[in-house]
Amino acid sequence: MVGLLKRLLGWRPRSLSDDRARALANHPDPRRRADLARRADLRPDLLVYLAGDRDPAVRRAVALNPAAPVQVNLRLASDDSALVRGDLAAKIARLGVGLSAEDRARWYQATSEALEIVARDQVARVRLILAEALKDVADAPPEVMRRLARDAELAVSGPVLRFSPALTDEDLLAVIGASPVPGALTAISHRAGLNGPVCDAIAASNDIAAITVLLGNPLAQIREETLDRLTTRAADIEAWHRPLVERPRLSSRATQRLARFVAADLLRALAERDDLDPQAAAAVALEVERRLAESAPAEAGAAAPPYSAAEAALARARTLQADGKLTAATIEAALLAGDAALVEAALTLLGRLPLGTVAQVVATQSAKGIIAVTWRAGLPAGLATLLQTRLLHLPPSRVLPTRSDGAFPLSTAELMWQIEFFGTEEG
Repeated sequence: MVGLLKRLLGWRPRSLSDDRARALANHPDPRRRADLARRADLRPDLLVYLAGDRDPAVRRAVALNPAAPVQVNLRLASDDSALVRGDLAAKIARLGVGLSAEDRARWYQATSEALEIVARDQVARVRLILAEALKDVADAPPEVMRRLARDAELAVSGPVLRFSPALTDEDLLAVIGASPVPGALTAISHRAGLNGPVCDAIAASNDIAAITVLLGNPLAQIREETLDRLTTRAADIEAWHRPLVERPRLSSRATQRLARFVAADLLRALAERDDLDPQAAAAVALEVERRLAESAPAEAGAAAPPYSAAEAALARARTLQADGKLTAATIEAALLAGDAALVEAALTLLGRLPLGTVAQVVATQSAKGIIAVTWRAGLPAGLATLLQTRLLHLPPSRVLPTRSDGAFPLSTAELMWQIEFFGTEEG
């Protein structure tokens, strides 16, 4: 293993004559110089020389060469070409993964200066390459990971905040307290095994989507007092109802409070839990009886009509619409919480579509259909992408993304045709 580390840090046995190597390093054809730069047995001084080549293809070959010495990596970290810098970032991170813990720590220490330069790169794509490569590495350089976690681009910071084992609770709390970019708290909320202080900080924020994900994270160690406070706030936040009802180890106070305002289908789910203490179980049963009495038909002896999940969701959506809260943010939060019934009801109301139209689109997994429904509902094109992955559960290969200018990927004629195909307007 020591020998492997020596080779990574620049040492290689020579199998090419010095004269021949120097001649190739000055060859007029850049392809010949690039071929030379890829050689694992090239002398370090020639790699230093080729790192200054005028052709970026040659410098990319040097950046990808595992034999390049540390000083070459440091030089290429500030190269004029973003392609060179991106290749360098991927190589450094990749080579570290193949080492033992001790040698990996030495490797990252030797290359930490180059990594820190790449982590500050002005091109987001370069920083993204580094973030993706290091997001699962436990002993990645801490300062590099902290910088990536604070990145202004969510595409860069998101994977690090969600997965990096190199980030401590103190690092996460610092990010939360620094008004991070939208979506950063949601990424943290996805982390496995979130500790109490971090959960408390997220719960104390006004980030509805992040708290929705936190509540739905079964490995988040949310304290009982924190859950009680969230339950108090949840009456007007529909997206929290389902993850709260499904949250393990609900306190008696939280259970009784939820029973007062959740929809009928969630109340039934609450009543069916087998971990309620006697006091909470009795309170939930009493609330069920009260609602049944309120919904009983006026004629004696008549049977009450069934109260389906779809009808309950439609009633919730109408309440939100009447309060002016049936927005894209509400639908996104419901998606993240797995509340498909509310999402379908919201799209039906906002799009003025016949009942069952959205369900048909979902059942057929029609990407074009859900894009048209999103457009008809007056919602942003970006939400259509999330609906394809979260509601239709389409694989990435079948998702139709928004255009580069943020517009829907279908023409107006195509959108109208999809609406007519699945169902007509209600008017």
